[in-house]
Amino acid sequence: MGGEPGRKALDAALEDAPGARGRAPRRRWPQALGSYALTLLALVTLNFLLPRAMPGDPIEALAAEGSGGFTFGEQSRQALEEYYGLDGSLLEQYGSYLGRLARGDLGRSIATLAPVRDEISRRLPWTILLVGGSLLLATGIGLLTGVHAGWRRDRPLDRTLLTVLLAVRELPTFLLGSLLLFLFAVKLEWLPLAGAQDTFGSFGPVGKVVDIGRHLLLPLVVLGLGLAVGTYLVMRAGMVTQLGSDHLLLGQAKGLGQRRLKYRYAARNALLPVVSLAALQLGFAITGDVLVERVFTYPGLGRLLFDSLTARDYPVIQGVFLVVSVTVVTVNALADGLYRRLDPRTVA
Repeated sequence: MGGEPGRKALDAALEDAPGARGRAPRRRWPQALGSYALTLLALVTLNFLLPRAMPGDPIEALAAEGSGGFTFGEQSRQALEEYYGLDGSLLEQYGSYLGRLARGDLGRSIATLAPVRDEISRRLPWTILLVGGSLLLATGIGLLTGVHAGWRRDRPLDRTLLTVLLAVRELPTFLLGSLLLFLFAVKLEWLPLAGAQDTFGSFGPVGKVVDIGRHLLLPLVVLGLGLAVGTYLVMRAGMVTQLGSDHLLLGQAKGLGQRRLKYRYAARNALLPVVSLAALQLGFAITGDVLVERVFTYPGLGRLLFDSLTARDYPVIQGVFLVVSVTVVTVNALADGLYRRLDPRTVA
């Protein structure tokens, strides 16, 4: 029906649609790497300065009355400052910090005396599991609902999805998490109340995976639902802009099915902004992860950061911030490169 000429005309229309491939100047790699290096240097500097801008200091928290390290007297305080390298000027401390970073040394926790690198490596897998799983869940839910809602704009399905997802996003994370904990862990007793795994349980490989999954489910849902709203709104808006476009009208005139038009032409062209959003969502996920891990007593970096902020533990705060900020910047740089490959019309 229409033959080969009609198919070529449809493909030509698709090439002119938003998201179609074209040729554009490529950003030079030295320039991109230079910008990346300057960004990292700025992050390292802020990473050093921000903890010291907080009221109080780790020596006050460590030597406070009622703490395990309670000491009394100015001489004891000076000895602690000297021991932890906090007796020098800000510039001297910054130079010492850069020197340790160059050697891959993140220092030792002031509160626990454990190496910061060990603390982070012990908790990082749990955060990767939670944040990575929530991003996958959010992207899947957001894409699926966004495609269908945008394709059926202003219909009951669209209005229902928009109302439900926006209502979920407006719920505070700690409130939604507490409600789900009360319902599924306390009242129904279907899921564990806290932690990442049963410490005293004896499981085989499959049982261990199931146990970790049961502990992960509630925090994953709480974090993922909040992130899914952004993906949904972007995908829905992209689908709406595709309605009535020339390549869709031509496809309808050629008698192509609704499923093919929706997914192959409209959804594919509306997908590009989601690539950039997915990288931005990582920053939001890590921010929300701090609250989620606190609510569910999940042993990841979020909980470690919360505890270290309470103790003004500079080395731990710096270590966690460094890992998080470098990860977010690197992922955004990779997403920028991927976006340019998907849409080469983007000018550097």
